[in-house]
Amino acid sequence: MNILEYENYQEKIPHGNPLFPYITYPCSIPLDFSRVPLHWHDEMEIIYIKKGTGAITVDFKSYVVTGGTIALILPGRLHSIEQYMQESMEYENIIFHPGILISKKTDTSNTEFLAPLLSGVLSVPLLYQPGSPCYAEIAACIDANDEISRTNPPGYQFFIKSQLFMLFYILFSKCLLKEPAKRDHKSLEKMKLILKYLENHYMERITIADVSAEVGLSQSHFMKYFKNTMGTSFIEYLNEYRLTMASRLLISSESSILAIAEEVGYENLSYFNRTFKKRFGMTPRDYRKQSTKQL
Repeated sequence: MNILEYENYQEKIPHGNPLFPYITYPCSIPLDFSRVPLHWHDEMEIIYIKKGTGAITVDFKSYVVTGGTIALILPGRLHSIEQYMQESMEYENIIFHPGILISKKTDTSNTEFLAPLLSGVLSVPLLYQPGSPCYAEIAACIDANDEISRTNPPGYQFFIKSQLFMLFYILFSKCLLKEPAKRDHKSLEKMKLILKYLENHYMERITIADVSAEVGLSQSHFMKYFKNTMGTSFIEYLNEYRLTMASRLLISSESSILAIAEEVGYENLSYFNRTFKKRFGMTPRDYRKQSTKQL
């Protein structure tokens, strides 16, 4: 898989065949990476935990997930995936665009169900656990698509769509919540602006004044909002993001450590080395060597 795909806060890389946007990424934390930073995209995403324990965050709420758990992430939701304590986790990222289920000619499956779900008028649970109602039926749809995706025989697209339609039939007929989940849309949109700014400028010198002006807040209000929302200061979050990007580049590129430090926004190599070692428990050079041995 292309790890750097997951390093943009708003993913723009098309998933799968443009004419049939459905794809599955097998992932392992921390073997492939220690975390997938907070991001969002226009596709639906199913996170299917195969083994182990990890943590996901959706719209600022955190959940510990274990083997068998299925998480349904609707388009536009801010979400992240990361290591939980010292545990490891193997999972699938199943990503598809809802457009493959929507007829060009308007029908009630779209107007009464899919469109209201995507807009938040209708709501279904985020997590589905083994043993819970409907879990076996939902898992069977995903497992069937996994199996046919191994070979993709002629016409496999019809099979995949049929299982997705079955999955949503189960959701709408048996899992609808009585009340839509409450979301702080104003706060979510504000955070998206901040994260988008960070995505575009993390390699540059960023000041609190710069990013607070971008979202129309005073510096003091911005710092308080970010701390209360994310549980950490903006500077700490920025450093964590830069180090995450550096760790990916150490694995995926042959650039020198100095070049990578500069590329992710560190002007001083010694400071970068110290900060990286504090975060990952080893120097960038040792991190690259260890990661190369695991490949």
